[in-house]
Amino acid sequence: MRRMVLAVWAVVFAGLWPAAAWAQGAPPQGGANQPYTVEYYYKCQWGHQQEFLDLFLKNHFPLLRKVESTGRILALKIEAPAYHTTEDGRWDYRVTITYKNSTVATTANPDEEAFIKELWPDQATYKREEQRRFEILLAHWDLPVTDITPAK
Repeated sequence: MRRMVLAVWAVVFAGLWPAAAWAQGAPPQGGANQPYTVEYYYKCQWGHQQEFLDLFLKNHFPLLRKVESTGRILALKIEAPAYHTTEDGRWDYRVTITYKNSTVATTANPDEEAFIKELWPDQATYKREEQRRFEILLAHWDLPVTDITPAK
């Protein structure tokens, strides 16, 4: 009897799982050739937020702009929260990037190394400063987002 109850439960649960899983999150992003948006969150060691931002703007933002000039990135935005939240929910900077499509967003840019060498001829300084940027970073997470705003 116990096996039968477990088997019935497994069939019912398995049948509901895909719908239940989708109901817990946003629908998937658009088709393969549609824009794909990702929010990148950065949480810095307390008191080092400005240092992180200075290094980000010096050593990463120009690379993002260079990639944007190739058409791989359609939109780029950097934001900081206006107020503080609880420490466990705190983030210091959010970078929102809309890519040309999901393939571009999820595959390595074959030109990135050349861009880095072009933008920062002093590679030793660039590498040292990038190392420091990551040393003061407490957490970083990427969140693909879907615009589900109804059409007018």
